[in-house]
Amino acid sequence: MKKDQIKIFCDFDGTITTKDVGENMFLEFGDSDKAYNIFNRWVRKEINSAQEWTELLGLVKDLKETDFNKFLSTIEIRYGFVEFVQFCEDNMIELTILSDGMDYYIKKIFANNNLNNLKYFANSLIFNRNGHTVTFPYTDEECKECANCKRNHIIENSSDSDITIYIGDGYSDTCPIQYVDYIFAQKTLLKFCEKERISYLPFKNFKDIIARIGNLLENGKIKKRHQAELKRKVVYAQG
Repeated sequence: MKKDQIKIFCDFDGTITTKDVGENMFLEFGDSDKAYNIFNRWVRKEINSAQEWTELLGLVKDLKETDFNKFLSTIEIRYGFVEFVQFCEDNMIELTILSDGMDYYIKKIFANNNLNNLKYFANSLIFNRNGHTVTFPYTDEECKECANCKRNHIIENSSDSDITIYIGDGYSDTCPIQYVDYIFAQKTLLKFCEKERISYLPFKNFKDIIARIGNLLENGKIKKRHQAELKRKVVYAQG
């Protein structure tokens, strides 16, 4: 297995960042009780992710860009992530960030940490004269749950010959991890993997992930996960 045949996909909120930015922006600028009610309706699958975001952003109609930028300047990235980015570059491993959150804050937080060249896919938040607008450029007609279909990004940015790795922590990661060969999980995603008996690797920070992937590369024991291969073939067959 060549190193450039390894593709890593990583969640953003609560995985790269120490806090869930989407959740905390509504605690900071919106009505926390209403926000939690909307979030819980999404968890119960009463609404999809696009509906959740639209309703949540409706709680912060007077959100000012300057205030939001000040809030974003307080968000920290997880220990070891900068080194992890360098590790991927040194080993010619393609890293792609997949988020069901908003591109606006992802771009700002990466810029605040001198990480301007990372590839990412997310929903779109734009500030304008009327306040702000949100759009969802990566929805999927068949997959109604997510606003940004992470599964599709994995399929479109990897091939049958690649080894795929996913890093995540939350509800929006439970779908895409079923299509990858290796899963680094914590929090809600870890519990989901245990419940569904999906093999995973726990982690506390990105230094853990560097060490684990480094060992896999050194030992040459990287291999595909059979169940993920089967699920990918179903998607390929659908075209």
